[in-house]
Amino acid sequence: MAVTFERSTGAIGPFHAVFLAATTPLFFGALLSDIAYAKSYEIQWSNFASWLLIGAMVLATIALLCGIVEFFRGLRRPVYLLVLAATWIVGFFDALHHSRDAWAIMPTAVVLSVIATVLACVATWIGFASLRAGGVR
Repeated sequence: MAVTFERSTGAIGPFHAVFLAATTPLFFGALLSDIAYAKSYEIQWSNFASWLLIGAMVLATIALLCGIVEFFRGLRRPVYLLVLAATWIVGFFDALHHSRDAWAIMPTAVVLSVIATVLACVATWIGFASLRAGGVR
């Protein structure tokens, strides 16, 4: 008995899937780093959050571009593109906010990181929701 994954209309492509799936742990890592900084005031945690946000933004940009291409090809629903764009926008402002002095980023950095992480999780969930397990052939 073999389980196959079929690509139906709206299913995410493998290139797009890699970049979309990689954004969530990076945004989550930035959130955890912000929480660690809020608890310890060790400036290196703020630096870690900044680095993780830059990585998340690079991958989110590629995922957003893939989403735009798939939207215009008719493979993607507009709600997915809107959530992914909102993730990118909040992540962008979070990265800009993290460029400030470490003492000046709190508590807004944690709030923006929470919002970006939740939006990244929702975008990933919507993006992968179209995959379905096929039957036995």
